[in-house]
Parts: sequence; C-alpha cells; structure tokens
Amino acid sequence: MRIVYVASGIAVPGSYGGSTHTFEVAHGLAALGHDVHVVAHHPQRQVTTALRPQSAELAGFQLHYIDLPKPLSLVGYPHIARLLRQVRPDALMERYYNFAGAGMLAAHRAKIPSLLEVNALIVDPPAVFKRRLDDRLGRPLQRWAVAQCRMAARIVTPLHTTVPAQIPRDKIVELPWGANVDRFKPQTDPQIAQQLRAQLGIPADRAIVVFLGSFRAWHGVGDFVAAGLRLLDASENVQMLLIGSGPERAATEAAVGRWGERFTFAGSVDHDRVPDYLALADVGVAPFNTAPHPALRAAGFFWSPLKIYEYMAMSLPVVTANIPPLDTIIQPGQQGALFREGDIADLAEAIRRVLHAPDRAAMGERARQRVVEHYSWQRHCVELDRILQSMTQGATHG
Repeated sequence: MRIVYVASGIAVPGSYGGSTHTFEVAHGLAALGHDVHVVAHHPQRQVTTALRPQSAELAGFQLHYIDLPKPLSLVGYPHIARLLRQVRPDALMERYYNFAGAGMLAAHRAKIPSLLEVNALIVDPPAVFKRRLDDRLGRPLQRWAVAQCRMAARIVTPLHTTVPAQIPRDKIVELPWGANVDRFKPQTDPQIAQQLRAQLGIPADRAIVVFLGSFRAWHGVGDFVAAGLRLLDASENVQMLLIGSGPERAATEAAVGRWGERFTFAGSVDHDRVPDYLALADVGVAPFNTAPHPALRAAGFFWSPLKIYEYMAMSLPVVTANIPPLDTIIQPGQQGALFREGDIADLAEAIRRVLHAPDRAAMGERARQRVVEHYSWQRHCVELDRILQSMTQGATHG
C-alpha cells in the first residue's frame, strides 16, 4: 500500500515525542511492506524548503520536507496536493494540529481514504487562552477541527475523549503509543555503563532513580525533585538522575539546595543514546501531575506516556501516578508501584518501596514482558496496518 503521512511542524528525525512517534510509525509501516511518504519539517528548519520542498530517504521511507511556521501549515496545501498527484497513495494519514489539515483537505478532494491521528485534546477547555480566543472569534478552529474529523474515515487516538462528542464513537479507535523494544532493551555491555557512570560522577554503590522527559509542571519534574529530597533526608543512598530539559529546568536545579551533588542533570540527550542512560538506573519514575494542565483535567490523561514504555522496555520497575490509564499500564507489585497523584510523601514512599523490594529485578523483567506484548511500536503499527487495510478495501480515488 502507498501511504502519505502528513506531520506538519514535526521535525524528522528529532528527539521530542512527536518526532519519535512520527519516525516510529513511518518506519514500522515501511517494515510491514508499505511505501510510506512522510511530509514533515527539516530538523534544521531550512526556510528554503517552504518554497521548494526537498526530499530524502530515511529508514525505509521517503521524507518530503515542507518548512512552514506551524500556524501557517495550511499554506502547504498546494505542495501536498501535488505530492498526492505524484504518489497516488492508497491512503493518507495526518497528525492533527490546530492549524494543520492540509493533508485531510487534499485527500478529501482527491477522494483518498484518510486517517486522522489525534494525540491531544482537540477542543481545549474554557480555562485555556486559545479556547477563549477561538470562542471570541466565532469558533473557527473548532469548526475546522470537526470538519477534519468528519473527513476522516477513521480517527486514531490514545483516548477517545480527545475527539469532539459530535463525532460518532465507532469512527474512533483507541491506540496507545509504544516503545521501540529493539532499541530500548537491557544493557548487555557493562563497559558502556561503567564509562557513562564515571562520566556522570555517580559512585558505583549508589542506587539511581531516573526521570526522563520534559521539564514541565505537568510532567511532575518538581515533584520528582521534592520526593528525592525526602529520600535523601531519610538517608537513602540514591542518586537522582534527570534526563531532559524544558521551561522548569532553572527552577528545578534551584530546588535541590544542599543536596545538589545527589542530583545529576544530564540535559537533553539524543534519543539514540537514551537507552545507555536508562541502563544505569534502578527505578524509572513518571510522576505526572495533571493539576497544572486544564485539558488533562477535563478529558483525562490522553498523552501517551512514552517515558513509561521506554522504562519498561529497559526492564526498569516503574513508579507512576494512580490515574487512568497509567494505573492500567503499571500493575502495583507486578511492574512497579503507584502513588497518589500530587502527593510528594506517597511518591517518595513508592520509590523507596520499589528500591528495597526483594523482587525488584523480577518487576523489571515483568515490565519488559508487558511492554513487548502490549505497548511496542511494532504492535502499534500492526494495528494501524489493520485499520488502513479496512479503510481502503474497495476504495477508489482520483
């Protein structure tokens, strides 16, 4: 099957979640035998490609770079329509974004079956400024979002509540993201781990508790540090390793106080090297806190928790919040522990409990087994393939 996959504003390759998702989906579908063409941003944001799109090949699929500011994504419509005429795809997929939709529109006009990927809440709650502005302007964004949903033959999303209620539920397929279980797997070369540990200045006898992700309030990075301080004040022999960056980084670094040497800030790490860092850890922590994020409060936790899947693939026991669907991914006592969302004392206790669990290694092994069986990119793409095949059976297009 020939597939055009439109990911406006997403850099491919890249180190952020959207880049990882786009790459893994394109690579996974190509591995299943499909001819995949991805429309994305160049990693270096080359302005010239906005006027003259460039093409490249990566990991078995074709890349077509159209670099436009995200609010101007619809301006790329002529380029995408031209690509559809050249490729003549059997199906089109597009990652939903407020100002995107050029792919959906081009596919609709060409009578090509389309699939809309929705990875965040389409209609923000009233507390969000963008929603209030849209309301004042007569809701053009909401109308355009609903129009895209109606154009789609299928909508794929981690949680169906991301999609407006007027869209029929039977059009929506809930499908979680996953981990690359071939790249993220337990480290087999101890020399790499020893060298990296020495480079980071972490003593060999110290347990490592890791946080991977964006330094944003709803990721719970502040809660992670606060829990770490509690553990250290209780004389736990731990090193808190933080991988990533973001707007909360300065405040996070300032919060460690007198325990600064027990917190290692690795900064942003190339995605290919993340497994080496995770291989040092004894426990992976995903302390999500939805309180600062109105959309997550309104619709439920719709973000696919990549960090949890990648911890699990590395055979790490995981500590995360007791909110759906996180509390169904991690089964307490089986793959790790849950804590009461936003409760620092309970988070610290959950980490301590897993660190001292006699079956901690077995928890990690069960975590890997679970992610391989239920939350891998391979499984995600096999399900996408099934959906695309069902969409295109008997379809004809111009």
